[in-house]
Amino acid sequence: MVLEGNPEVGSPRTSGLRHPGSKSCCVLSSPVEDAQPGEEPLKYGELIVLGYNGCLASGDKGRRRSRLALSRRPHANGVKPDVMHHISTPLVSKALSNRGQHSISYTLSRSHSVIVEYTQDSDTDMFQIGRSTENMIDFVVTDTSPGGGAGEGPSAQSTISRYACRILCDRRPPYTARIYAAGFDASSNIFLGERAAKWRTPDGLMDGLTTNGVLVMHPAGGFSEDSAPGVWREISVCGNVYTLRDSRSAQQRGKLVENESNVLQDGSLIDLCGATLLWRTPAGLLRAPTLKQLEAQRQEANAARPQCPVGLSTLAFPSPARGRTAPDKQQPWVYVRCGHVHGYHGWGCRRGRGPQARECPLCRLVGPYVPLWLGQEAGLCLDPGPPSHAFAPCGHVCSEKTARYWAQTPLPHGTHAFHAACPFCGAWLTGEHGCVRLIFQGPLD
Repeated sequence: MVLEGNPEVGSPRTSGLRHPGSKSCCVLSSPVEDAQPGEEPLKYGELIVLGYNGCLASGDKGRRRSRLALSRRPHANGVKPDVMHHISTPLVSKALSNRGQHSISYTLSRSHSVIVEYTQDSDTDMFQIGRSTENMIDFVVTDTSPGGGAGEGPSAQSTISRYACRILCDRRPPYTARIYAAGFDASSNIFLGERAAKWRTPDGLMDGLTTNGVLVMHPAGGFSEDSAPGVWREISVCGNVYTLRDSRSAQQRGKLVENESNVLQDGSLIDLCGATLLWRTPAGLLRAPTLKQLEAQRQEANAARPQCPVGLSTLAFPSPARGRTAPDKQQPWVYVRCGHVHGYHGWGCRRGRGPQARECPLCRLVGPYVPLWLGQEAGLCLDPGPPSHAFAPCGHVCSEKTARYWAQTPLPHGTHAFHAACPFCGAWLTGEHGCVRLIFQGPLD
């Protein structure tokens, strides 16, 4: 593309510049063999939205779903930075008019903009995530409300960007996935306005942040039984890593973290300011429990015939096919402060302590009394351990290590707040530990 009347355009000084955050910008390699007819395409990984427990309330449909697999495309569609142009604002519309040319526009002032053109990269596949339902968005994500995703529909108050972020996956082993803030719109452009946080890097290139930012947290020790939460960082438009801003939309960027990268790891969390996504690698998913294993654990728990220690009725976890509707007569309930499991009963209410405040008849502790529901999104589990712990106060059940990991993982909320939340429904966790060990009463002989 040539912009007439601008002597700087395409000059030797600016042509061929590459952004340091785009590590996929390397010498072109030989084409990768595509999957044969009838053969499953290679999977780079999966994105799981926290708070939906396996399926959106309205059902997973097309690009709007609770979980999406990123697989190698038939033909590479990745892009990489190529040429930088310094132009005057009247020429911006001309520079952005070519829909086949990807570009990022940085507006520095009313009379000065910098446009970085991107060129096709046959070594990478690009996947875009955002609130927009336009065709260039591969994964449509809407706001998740604490307690079950009631806000999954379109919202005028949404804080998720229409073109929130993009992930570039290498088509060659080891199939590295990298995340970048912002996605290209229908005109193949990313536009950072005059008020957006942007700056010139020491090597003369440009970089910037989106309005509400894209935050990433890589777990320490991977996503396994020994995992521990990492540190939240912000990812720039060019894929560089920065410490968090003072508030989510502050114009002053954080400090560059030079020893960290935008490469996604198994268990990496991506926060889009309204929804949080978990990245799972194919190797990590092999370690996670399967739906068959979760169902076997449910049947095994029910086969033990746990009983209500007061009413002596037999308790049973409901089938996932029934969904989270009104609890049935056999539904196990728990006092989340002590972990004693009962059947439903109407006594023990304590006035003035909230509608859920009940006194446990076994230990006399007063606290929420809620039905137990099995966590059904296997990708959120760190291990295939037995369902022994429940999150407080929502009552979702999973293994001990899974419960303890999520209970100590702060998730972004609002402009500068963090809360631990149940990964299955998004409810904020309460109590000293955020979860409780379940104490069942076995049948009397």
